[in-house]
Amino acid sequence: MPSSSSSPPRVPVEERLFSLVLALLATETGLTKSEVLSTVQGYRQRYSASGDNASLERQFERDKDDIRELGVPLETVESPGDAGNNQTLRYRIPKGAYDLPADVVFSAEEITLLGLAATVWREGSLSAESRRAIMKLRSLGVESDEPILGYAPRLRVRESAFEPLSVALERRTIVQFPYLKPGESASRLRTVAPLALIQHQGRWHLHGTDQDANGPRTFLLSRMVGRVTLTNRTFEPVGTDFAAHALDELERIWRSNLAEIEVVPGTDAATRLNKRYGDHAPGNTRLSVNYSDLNIIADELASYGPEVVVLSPPHLRERVRSRLAATFAAHDDTAGEGSDG
Repeated sequence: MPSSSSSPPRVPVEERLFSLVLALLATETGLTKSEVLSTVQGYRQRYSASGDNASLERQFERDKDDIRELGVPLETVESPGDAGNNQTLRYRIPKGAYDLPADVVFSAEEITLLGLAATVWREGSLSAESRRAIMKLRSLGVESDEPILGYAPRLRVRESAFEPLSVALERRTIVQFPYLKPGESASRLRTVAPLALIQHQGRWHLHGTDQDANGPRTFLLSRMVGRVTLTNRTFEPVGTDFAAHALDELERIWRSNLAEIEVVPGTDAATRLNKRYGDHAPGNTRLSVNYSDLNIIADELASYGPEVVVLSPPHLRERVRSRLAATFAAHDDTAGEGSDG
């Protein structure tokens, strides 16, 4: 087995994309795919002059899509007398088409603030989007203000599953994770081709194709009870707008489930739930609550104890009652004590 020291150093994706943009900007005639793969930082480290570069070529195809999504005008130029030959096709970015409009100018301070805004969402959060934003800012060619670069706030998501799932999304890699469904005593290993990470009502979800069920499924990250593992299997997504479709479905489910609850005036439940569901009128105690997950809303309402009464639907009322009964039993010191008569 080869030692890890023989492996080429990993180049971060934003550095590879930035190097690609710079290389394609620097040439008037463009670069062929072979020239890109053998010379540009992030590709050349893995390029083999006599070996199989199929995976590297697929990476280049994805990177072309990424920089086009940034609004970079990537052009393809066919070789004269050799039309239709992809091996002699040349790629370039016409500098004039990528320059900022003459009336748009950023100062060094503005570039720095934009860069800080992008770095807020870094590893473990919206990594792909933030990386592309940072690369776009760097490509403007304006030096940033060094004194305030030491402060870079970061927002992190609670679930540890987010980071490996975001990596899997970028690489189009199938993942596996143990998932515990409500009402089940043991988790089950799920194998999923990830299509989108989405946030709905403050909770993160993974939308993907369940390989065992052979169909689309949406999973709560908070119910992934073990490590997310990236397999060595890749896939090509079929379709578009996965996040939008998944959000539409979650929103439809959320709107179709409605609970009527009564809160005790002046309590923590009244204050918190009124802000989210009520009309903020003084003394308002009856609220209509939409929800997308029966067990999550039951957990939340039960956490308020006697400050909340569920009026409907009956199945939610029963779920809350059973949670309260279980809590009472767990704290009942008299349970199991006998009488001496």
